[in-house]
Amino acid sequence: MDLRIFTEPQQGATYDTLLTVAKATEDLGFDAFFRSDHYLRMGTVDGLPGPTDAWITLAGLARETKRIRLGTLMTAGTFRLPGVLAIQVAQVDQMSGGRVELGLGAGWFEEEHKAYGIPFPKEKFARLEEQLEIVTGLWATDPGKTFDFHGTYYDLTDSPALPKPAQRKIPVLVGGHGPSRTPRLAAQYADEFNMPFASVEDSERQFGRVRAAAEEAGRGGDLTYSNALVVCVGRDEAEVARRAAAIGREVDELKLNGLAGSPSEVVDKIGRYAQAGSSRIYLQVLDLDDLDHLELISAQVQSQLS
Repeated sequence: MDLRIFTEPQQGATYDTLLTVAKATEDLGFDAFFRSDHYLRMGTVDGLPGPTDAWITLAGLARETKRIRLGTLMTAGTFRLPGVLAIQVAQVDQMSGGRVELGLGAGWFEEEHKAYGIPFPKEKFARLEEQLEIVTGLWATDPGKTFDFHGTYYDLTDSPALPKPAQRKIPVLVGGHGPSRTPRLAAQYADEFNMPFASVEDSERQFGRVRAAAEEAGRGGDLTYSNALVVCVGRDEAEVARRAAAIGREVDELKLNGLAGSPSEVVDKIGRYAQAGSSRIYLQVLDLDDLDHLELISAQVQSQLS
């Protein structure tokens, strides 16, 4: 079971804070550092000092880390034109020496689009499908050849399809709860399917749908299945309660909907997700100043899983 650290910087974080967490992620032996791609805070937090851009952040971290994978859960398809996104991600992959992964989703948070003047189209899912075809097609085009795409929403003619990533193939993540279109897109374009903030039972059901779609598409068992879950671990009940209060959540709710409690409780619950088919967990860390939390997870949760 791979454990990856997943952050939500729109809730309030500077680049320096994210760099500190990313370096701790690397030093403590976690597999990867991922971040959300949002421009507006959610809930009652103030979000200060303001948003940071996902791919600018990852470009910086690409030069200041050495081992960990870097990526997004999920880059919003509404934020960037697919040709531009392909260039940005390929460049960051080069800057990292081939450690980047792209999670790409349709975009959903209408308020942030209104706040920053970003168009919020109705036909987001159909656009996402074209974006996935364009981004992966640009990267897969042989050097010296050109890429063309003529769709409903995007039109590319004689693209040199440059630059190329450092990796032969950048892993692409698709995720979500949709029962039909999402599994089909994952089967067609993804290297990994991510089920965000879902129960063991719902995850197992959705993994089954994706697996069936992959078989129908003629794929073997090459898809990775993963979950994203909030994490709140403590050495005792008081520490769990303190960490829950720091992120404005209740312990019982966190235990129901995430990975919360003692290290042994969290290891046991991760085991249930593993039995459902998950081989990778993105730990949503909401208090980015609590590095002792990461140290505890590394020492007493990750060590048991490996």
